[in-house]
Amino acid sequence: MAEKSHKLVSRLSYSFGAFGHDMFYATLSTYFIMFVTSHLFSKDSGGQSAKMIAYIGIMIMVLRFVELAIDPFIGNTIDNTNTKWGHFKPWIIAGGTVGSITLTILFTDMGGLNVSSPWLYLVIFMLLYITMDIFYSFKDVGFWSMIPAISFSSKEREKTAAYARVGSNIGANIVGVIVMPLVVFFSVNTNNGQGDNRGWLGFAAVIALISWVSAIIVGMGTKEVDSDLRKNVEKTTFKDVLKVLARNDQLMWLSLMYALYTAGMQLTNALELYYFTYILGKPGEFSILAGINTVIGVITVLLFPPMAQKFSRRKVFFAAIAIMIVALFVFLIAGQSLPLVLLAAALFYIPQPLVFLVVLMILSDSVEYGQLKFGHRDESLTLSVRPLLDKFGGALSNGVVIVTAAWAGMTSGKTASDISTSGQFIFKGMMFGVPAILILLGTFVFYKKVTLDEKEHARIVNELEKTWHKRLDTEGKESMQDIEKEVAQATTTFQSPITGTMENLADVSDENFASGKMGKGFAIKPTDGKVFAPFDGTIEATFPTRHAIGIKSDEGILTLIHIGIGTVKMDGTGFVQYVEQGQHVKQGDQLIEFWQPAIKKANLDDTVMVVVPNYKDIQDFNYLKDSGEVTHGDQILDLSKPTKRPVGNESDSKK
Repeated sequence: MAEKSHKLVSRLSYSFGAFGHDMFYATLSTYFIMFVTSHLFSKDSGGQSAKMIAYIGIMIMVLRFVELAIDPFIGNTIDNTNTKWGHFKPWIIAGGTVGSITLTILFTDMGGLNVSSPWLYLVIFMLLYITMDIFYSFKDVGFWSMIPAISFSSKEREKTAAYARVGSNIGANIVGVIVMPLVVFFSVNTNNGQGDNRGWLGFAAVIALISWVSAIIVGMGTKEVDSDLRKNVEKTTFKDVLKVLARNDQLMWLSLMYALYTAGMQLTNALELYYFTYILGKPGEFSILAGINTVIGVITVLLFPPMAQKFSRRKVFFAAIAIMIVALFVFLIAGQSLPLVLLAAALFYIPQPLVFLVVLMILSDSVEYGQLKFGHRDESLTLSVRPLLDKFGGALSNGVVIVTAAWAGMTSGKTASDISTSGQFIFKGMMFGVPAILILLGTFVFYKKVTLDEKEHARIVNELEKTWHKRLDTEGKESMQDIEKEVAQATTTFQSPITGTMENLADVSDENFASGKMGKGFAIKPTDGKVFAPFDGTIEATFPTRHAIGIKSDEGILTLIHIGIGTVKMDGTGFVQYVEQGQHVKQGDQLIEFWQPAIKKANLDDTVMVVVPNYKDIQDFNYLKDSGEVTHGDQILDLSKPTKRPVGNESDSKK
């Protein structure tokens, strides 16, 4: 009960952290730009305000692009941080504190410096903005990197991630619900529902406070697991990221597709409040849309797993893009009709979580694609690409939004009645036309070049199973006498990892195992779904489908435990993994749990194959039992320490 309570507190704390984190990001990426273009300067500022807005817009875009280049170094700094509070929490709290303070200051005119001393204002603005953005990135990288550190259980990670995704969705959208009501509430002059500078400062202060409190709650409510697995993490540099992009063609094409898509998607999202303010003339009604999107986002996230399983990820992706294009067309013809605008905006938002999750899944699969193709697993480098591309899209859309607002005349306290027909035409072209082109270009790249689907990934994982042990061969010895001495000193008792009926490996229906290609061992028809460590050792190979695991004993025995035949196609459904690659386990520790009805429902064989790939290096391979009923923990094999035959001494190796 205490453990369950701790897990629930951890999930809720992390979820609230995601809530506050995405409130901050939505405020920064969407509503701060609205403040700069529409409220930072008054109508009396004249042509100077347009120039200053342009300078600020260019500065924001350039600074955000520069910040992209230092993100990998931020990751390295976090990886190398060692405190009694862990790697991440100090940066989450520091980032939340500094980010909240600087964001609040940025929502002011800094005592009138924007007009009285514009160049000084720009210098201070630049310093504050880059400070805020860097500390936000520390918090962002630290926060989303915490999931593997909170638990080694895949099941617990999935639950934590689900809680976080719901929290982040609500946080990102609830800002839209409260932005205009809060602005008007804190304003001295309502200004036709647009509020004034004091109102925007009040809104920013509320968001900053919630973001800061959420960071503190993450620090207090979560705990990082201390493990050797989290030490000596490969350092990521910008050069390394580019190297991975260049050599992994599926990752490269997916990145190009997502860069085009996210730039178009974020541009339309960022201009929606402008539409309500300067086309409809009803900024207060934007809260309705944000409320609708909050509900839609939660439902869509929950619907993705069954949809992807029933229709395939590619079909879900293309259906989502089709809905987005329809939404942009409805937006284009909506005019002054609030119901049509709400319908169009809701339709545009529905596919966004679906596309995000499809991209995330393919991005994760490209880790194994690169591993099979190049023999090196670039997990951290590969997964660092998505946030880079999200920030790229955000930086690009920020710059375009400011240019669009200035070009269409939506600045300095203007209202809907002040916007000319040509201004509306320019605005709609940038809000609907440009995003449609970018999204369709990204879709074309996806259709033509991104071929990594569920079936291809299953084939890749199947191939990796055959080769995972090759890099783990023990080093050569100087003489056969040394080998014989070590063999005499070390033996391993190999316990059954599962309960069931023992079978001859040659009788299983998988040719790779039956033929001995995968190694020497045995099979078990399971009567229980729990898999345990057969000896003390280190987890050397895990698979994203969680249907198999590779372990190396402390004496060097390599073992692959493979659950079922063809179960790679289940893509992890019905499997829970309790350990991670690099983790040291004791004999009898639980490794995996699987649900037998799920395997039977998929019309697959649930036979568990247990093989020793480096059996040729084991002189004494003795079966203590080869048939009948077994219980996990029963002694099955007695094995000598594996040795590598000496290189260049062929005659000795044949003794």
